[in-house]
Amino acid sequence: MVNREDSRGLLMGMPLCLLWGYVAIALFMTGDGIELAFLSRYVVDLGFSPTQASFLFTVYGLLAAFSSWSSGVLAEIFGPQRIMRIGVVAWIAFHILFLTFGLGQENYLLMVVFYGIRGLAYPLFIYAFLVWVAQVAPRARLASAMGWYWTMYSIGIGFLGTYLPSFSIPHIGFMGTLWMAVGWVAIAGAMVLFLVKGQHGRGTANTLTSAERLRELSRGVTILFDNRSILIAALVRIICNLTLFGFPVIMPLFLTSSEVGFTMEQWLRIWGLVFIVTIFTNVMWGLIGDRIGWVRQMRWFGCAGCALATLSFYYLPHLYGASITAAVIAAVALGIGVSAFVPMGAIFPAMAPEHKGAAISAHNLAAGLSNFMGPAIATLAISSVGVEGVVWIYASLYAVGIVLTYFIHVDQPGLVQKAKPHTQVVGRSTARHAV
Repeated sequence: MVNREDSRGLLMGMPLCLLWGYVAIALFMTGDGIELAFLSRYVVDLGFSPTQASFLFTVYGLLAAFSSWSSGVLAEIFGPQRIMRIGVVAWIAFHILFLTFGLGQENYLLMVVFYGIRGLAYPLFIYAFLVWVAQVAPRARLASAMGWYWTMYSIGIGFLGTYLPSFSIPHIGFMGTLWMAVGWVAIAGAMVLFLVKGQHGRGTANTLTSAERLRELSRGVTILFDNRSILIAALVRIICNLTLFGFPVIMPLFLTSSEVGFTMEQWLRIWGLVFIVTIFTNVMWGLIGDRIGWVRQMRWFGCAGCALATLSFYYLPHLYGASITAAVIAAVALGIGVSAFVPMGAIFPAMAPEHKGAAISAHNLAAGLSNFMGPAIATLAISSVGVEGVVWIYASLYAVGIVLTYFIHVDQPGLVQKAKPHTQVVGRSTARHAV
């Protein structure tokens, strides 16, 4: 079902036939991520506890994990474009319900229900597009293509999604900023509907029986047990974004407290800086990873780098107070470390090229679980060990990730080709350890 003729037009690894799809990812994530860095603070200001605020994100992440798992295979069966359209409509509907009957009425139960269900919608849009990229991009340039994807993701959720509220909240308030998100998501949906076209986005639903569709859908989970490397890679994928989803829950409470002294607007701009860095480093790490090795890069610059950056994000403000310089150093370090995981999107389909949709579903499930685990760790631990203890839990898990990367074996096309003259005698297993 892969239309390789579309893969010939590349711009530094980006398939040009999907250009407007990449732009749509940035716009969609602007709307989807616009509340990420301030919603926990706003919920607490309404009178709810920090544990209730973090539980709201935990439920959201749990449902997002389920949707993330199914989105890859659904996109391969029914076509990425159709699944992305469904995601947009569902997102807008439940976001409006969340604002109207949840936050608007200060009804915690409805807040959890509608915000949680909205968590089912966003993976259908963003992760279906990952399948589209995997179908179109040449395997040897897949990490570069994924680097562009994560750059657009960062522009949306990090740069625009974080900086816009820092300017809009003083003028139109928290609720006005949340309503503004609908427009961004609607524009993204229109782009996918009218500007991104092609046979490669239609899927295989007409060529599969109902039983075959169910079997392909279940493979998104069974592949974790059939392929040990995919299972281990999934564990690393869960670990890699814990701070991205956990810090927005705990850090506004810590950094805007009297102990440190940042304002909400300053916190938003500090957090936004993490994603500004990733706009550039996502592409950089995609290109570098294609050359030095995907796993090696994730091990030392991703896992080890994030462990150190996670600790610095807490201890530098703890030591120096509301020092913008200290906060900038921590934010830049975290942005560099998190973006070093860019090759994750290439590793999964490379380990199961005959079942790319299932492999990407396994990747998406792990990404969704990261969305769930980040806030869940904060919810379970913050009352007993505080913000400092939660930070150490995150850092320790990154250290575990370093060890796990030694058990991931994947043939990286560019490095395997370079290694061929040296592997003809010792066999294929040497090439598998090229990274």
